[in-house]
Amino acid sequence: MTPVFPHGGLRLYLLHLLDEQPRHGYELIRELSTRFGGTYSPSAGTVYPRLSKLESEGLVSRSTEGRKTVYTITPAGREELRARGPELEKIEHGVTESIRALADGVRVEVAGAMKTLRADLAAAAREARAGATRPPAAPAAPAPEAPADPAPDARANAVPEWFLSAGEAADDPGPAPAAGPRDSRALLREAELLINGFRQEARRELRRGAAAGTLSAEVVATLRDGLAALRRGL
Repeated sequence: MTPVFPHGGLRLYLLHLLDEQPRHGYELIRELSTRFGGTYSPSAGTVYPRLSKLESEGLVSRSTEGRKTVYTITPAGREELRARGPELEKIEHGVTESIRALADGVRVEVAGAMKTLRADLAAAAREARAGATRPPAAPAAPAPEAPADPAPDARANAVPEWFLSAGEAADDPGPAPAAGPRDSRALLREAELLINGFRQEARRELRRGAAAGTLSAEVVATLRDGLAALRRGL
């Protein structure tokens, strides 16, 4: 829920923030965004005209510090703030309610994401168990006079192409050069992208094979052994 100030409410809240301490315009915009938990962030075109109006009414004064214009509440501004205390309390209550609604929404989204992840993991585990326990199909009798197949068994038991393309090589290329401290975060991001891509591709292919009845125990064993080898190498 995006909070909306009542008529004159933003003007009053700017006085309230300046009563806490002098601030320049960007600090006021940033502080408003922080107070509202990121649900409300006024533009410079919204804040600066109101500051100019407050200055013309003698409620704030401005001074220059380097290249920054700093606004300070005046005694007349504090007097107006005290006179409109009940109105300011209503605005503060709206800020609290807005932040509470935002927190509730975040909790719902996180709970939904965790529920979806648990369902995905459970589905993948069931499919893996089904593939591991399915009896292998009886080999078909060779057709007479059929041309020789160069390596039928090698193709049947080979590591799936999606497994190799996700970063698992058939031969060990040897240890990679150590990353320097400045490269570690970039390498971590790349590794996470590779893991996410592998997970999506593997799940898709495993489900496709299970639906077609072609998912074999050899493929699951290859996947298990490859992942174990990868963990040992970390």
